[in-house]
Amino acid sequence: MNKPLILIGGGGHCKSVIDAAESAGYSILGVLDMPEEVGKEVLSTTIIGTDDDIPSYVDKAEFVITVGFIKNPATRIKLYNRVKEVGGKLATIIASTAYVSKYATIGEGTVVMHHAFVNAGAQVGNNVILNTFANIEHDAVKGGQCHISTGTMINGECKVGCNCFIGSQSVLANGITISDDIIVGAGSLVRKSIKEKGIYSGNPAILKIKAK
Repeated sequence: MNKPLILIGGGGHCKSVIDAAESAGYSILGVLDMPEEVGKEVLSTTIIGTDDDIPSYVDKAEFVITVGFIKNPATRIKLYNRVKEVGGKLATIIASTAYVSKYATIGEGTVVMHHAFVNAGAQVGNNVILNTFANIEHDAVKGGQCHISTGTMINGECKVGCNCFIGSQSVLANGITISDDIIVGAGSLVRKSIKEKGIYSGNPAILKIKAK
């Protein structure tokens, strides 16, 4: 039987994770968030403490980082590292309506949301958000700390680096590579590999803002 979960971060993404986790049969012990939020509820789950309380739950629960990531993964990475430093275990959540091939691999702390699809040979790193209706095709590789947003299509043999955000309804053409720390805006078509850090968007996707 799975241990109960402690969710870290009580915003909108937390609601989606609660639903996915409950559908997968997990019970949720509580949420950790900012001090001023303690005692409030996220859906039917109570905020029972703050990030400082992580060590108290290491032996009682597994953890999921439920802070979202659109512009920057720094907070998610910091919290992930904090759990690891104190000996905590991060759960891997696969929603009941998601499909993950038995020939795919999913890293710790990753959440596969409702109706997402991960095909044979795909490799997904640690602490990744595979959001609703995301499609990860055969032999694609996703680095850690990424957010693959709603309805995104990552085609076969693509390689996406660490700390990347791929916006909703974007498409990555077969076999391309995206380096670390890249943001792709919603609705983009990525036809060529991307190496330079920055924000890309459009059809075809082009560099809009260089990373500083």
